Amino acid sequence: MENRTPRQSFTTVTDLVLPSETNPLNNLFGGELLARMDRAASIAARRHCRRVVVTASVNHVAFSRMIPLGSVVTIEAQVSRAFKSSMEVYMDVYIEDRESGERTKANEAIYSFVAVDDTGRPVQIPAIHPETEDEKNRYDAALRRKQLSLVLAGKMKAAEATELKALFE
Repeated sequence: MENRTPRQSFTTVTDLVLPSETNPLNNLFGGELLARMDRAASIAARRHCRRVVVTASVNHVAFSRMIPLGSVVTIEAQVSRAFKSSMEVYMDVYIEDRESGERTKANEAIYSFVAVDDTGRPVQIPAIHPETEDEKNRYDAALRRKQLSLVLAGKMKAAEATELKALFE
């Protein structure tokens, strides 16, 4: 199985915020943004492994900025790390100024996916080879996040989480 790069999974989804998707303050519902991010991330995950993928977890979401009615929203997603059958997808969410066209980062998120076969059983996926400094930083951080999740779920002993422990030494 040939290694892939994050760039090979890169996905951009751009859409407009409509009135039916907003709250009483005329900002995009958080749940609507979560659904849009899930779709973008699933496309990136599928591009990485060329298999059916299912959302395993929403690891992190930062709602840093409100997204007003009429905004153009762009979600950029790419696989940051691949494990045996699971992968982490990192997303940046941007809004575009209606008049200047300038993009501003509004939110970010990290989702995890598992590649499955036709019966729903996990399947092995290609490894990922980060190229840029940002990709390398996200790649390293993904292992620490995975170790933290496993420790919190009781599936790994804290003493075995070597990369996570290294942060505190």
